[in-house]
Amino acid sequence: MGKEIAPEEKIKAAAKRVFITKGFSGCTSREIAKEAGMNVALVNYYFRSKSQLFLIIYKSVTEDFLVSMMDVFSSSLSLKEKVSQLIDREFEFLGMHPEIPMFIINEMNRNKDGGIESDAILAKLGSSGIFIETLEAQQKGLMRKVDMVSIIMLIMANCQHPFMAKPLNQQMNGLNDTEYIQQLGRHKEVVKEMLLNYLFPTKD
Repeated sequence: MGKEIAPEEKIKAAAKRVFITKGFSGCTSREIAKEAGMNVALVNYYFRSKSQLFLIIYKSVTEDFLVSMMDVFSSSLSLKEKVSQLIDREFEFLGMHPEIPMFIINEMNRNKDGGIESDAILAKLGSSGIFIETLEAQQKGLMRKVDMVSIIMLIMANCQHPFMAKPLNQQMNGLNDTEYIQQLGRHKEVVKEMLLNYLFPTKD
């Protein structure tokens, strides 16, 4: 017999599904309780309020992104290999959770003062040594001199947009779900080739 899941974990799993689908404003504690197969009193007992529960889920979702990046940046791979693997990880992660980028953006727009803790994230990324490694590679001429903000934006735009714009891309190109998944696999290779050739140009 499998280990019984604690009520708190059931509620958090249900809340994650509901929040990601509907956002904070689009659902109620009662809907979360129904999704978890419990009554709303139990949700409030364990988490006090929908706001408190949402904060836990929101931080958990953003942490998933960060853990994936830290795992790559802390490896012994070369910087070029790290960027390549990061793109692989992003496509893999977003393939399993395509709704997460839009969820994060929508909630940051909804609550501009309570979004991602950017200072903490930058501190964690800095501890991996990726910023110093990038600067050293640029100084040695191994990497194009592009500021870190632009590098992050390039990777995010090319990796996340295909998932966020899936309905539009499918309709414009007449692709069903299976065809679109196949297209994403091909597009990932295009993105890797484009970004790696741009960031790490070969010398003539």
